[in-house]
Amino acid sequence: MSFTLARYLLHFGDSLKAAAIRGRNYNGFLLLTPNERKFTTNAVPVAQKRKSNEELLVVVGGGAAGVYGAIRAKTVAPNLNVLVIEKGKPLSKVRISGGGRCNVTNGHCPDNMVLAEHYPRGNKELRGAFFNMHGPVDTMSWFADHGVQLKTEDDGRVFPVSNSSASVVDCLLSQASYRAVSLQTGKVVTSASASAVGKFILKVEKRTLNFVEYVEADYLLIASGSSKQGYNLAVQLGHSIVDPVPSLFTLKIEDSQITELAGVTFPKVITKLKLEHVERNRLHLTQVGPMLVTHWGFSGPVILRLSAWGARELFSSGYKGKLVVDFVPDLHIEDMKLILSRHKERFVKQKVLNSCPTEFGLVKRFWKYILDREGLLGNTLWASVSNNSLFSIAHLLKHCTFGVTGKGQFKDEFVTAGGVPLSEIYLNTMESRKCPHLFFAGEVLNVDGVTGGFNFQNAWSGGFIAGTSIGRLAVDATLKEGVA
Repeated sequence: MSFTLARYLLHFGDSLKAAAIRGRNYNGFLLLTPNERKFTTNAVPVAQKRKSNEELLVVVGGGAAGVYGAIRAKTVAPNLNVLVIEKGKPLSKVRISGGGRCNVTNGHCPDNMVLAEHYPRGNKELRGAFFNMHGPVDTMSWFADHGVQLKTEDDGRVFPVSNSSASVVDCLLSQASYRAVSLQTGKVVTSASASAVGKFILKVEKRTLNFVEYVEADYLLIASGSSKQGYNLAVQLGHSIVDPVPSLFTLKIEDSQITELAGVTFPKVITKLKLEHVERNRLHLTQVGPMLVTHWGFSGPVILRLSAWGARELFSSGYKGKLVVDFVPDLHIEDMKLILSRHKERFVKQKVLNSCPTEFGLVKRFWKYILDREGLLGNTLWASVSNNSLFSIAHLLKHCTFGVTGKGQFKDEFVTAGGVPLSEIYLNTMESRKCPHLFFAGEVLNVDGVTGGFNFQNAWSGGFIAGTSIGRLAVDATLKEGVA
């Protein structure tokens, strides 16, 4: 790649001077040291008239959206120079997701309208062309075509047949290498501005050394996830930010007896979240699904979905409120009263702890918890249980209320709600409405999904659309240059 195509101006510290040689080629890019002087951050003008039709795309962020977008851009426009800058290890979140298995996408949502409903932020906007351009089926086809066999589990989650995220990571890095995408790590893009001639001037720092470089790029794709880096760059280029707050987390419960139930699972419950200053019957603050009791409270798919939909309300409430759980959602309360009455008649001489109606499907540890909350001793005989107590047990199982005192952290798939508003980009291209040739993809946008592969699908879709758009612009620019 020639100097006039993407000019890197480097100010090396004393420790690097001995190794620095003017004009040395580094990782396929020409790096220049302006002179032999101590480290400085003074900017050097870099915008120059280009002598070639080659262009440069810089991708900020080496995660799922960034790498996928880079590969796509290079596929559409092979002559486009593509540089991915990542501050940490590339695809680190892909590597740890799904307990190290990588939940690639969700295979149970062929209807894009249904698919969009799994995004607390973005459920209205994503009903349009977004998933039509690159949805779950397209994602699965892409990985299958590039050597990653996938399987869809009963709940719709899609994993590599290998059950190892390394299959996905290796595939992406292999394709990036094959397409000649340059990946540089340990660096942070700390500032960005648009020049008078429509190029991006990027300041790149390597924090571990006295090292700064200035990069001129024709296209910029910000796919930095939920890091402040991406938000800062977006603001510098004219965008606003919806304040990020945590999403997808477990709930801490105020109940000393909960620890005795750790490990108990419920295949299906209905949960309702009640918070102060929040509309009482807000639809999405009621969720249905499996739940797990932990040492500190509740987890499982139903709780994670509830935390995602209620992310902003929970944040505003200081993560305090009430959680109402229906532990027997498939039975009406009147039917439960009848079942309990018949059970009492049948097992009059048995102790209540040793005899729980099978229709409720409750494990003994949880049945004891319910009896304790009702003030019934486990050695009480059914014959001694009053009808009022039977009705109270039925009501408690249908409307069991817990105090929420805080949130836990769902480490494997930590997600935030917030970022660049979708109203500030074109979803059919992922290009900024504020700044030409600026693109976004992934979690840097105000989009987040529930658990189950939906957040990665947002990354694949956004990266693919952005990469396609950038690639087409680069091809058009080459054709125009050729005609001229």
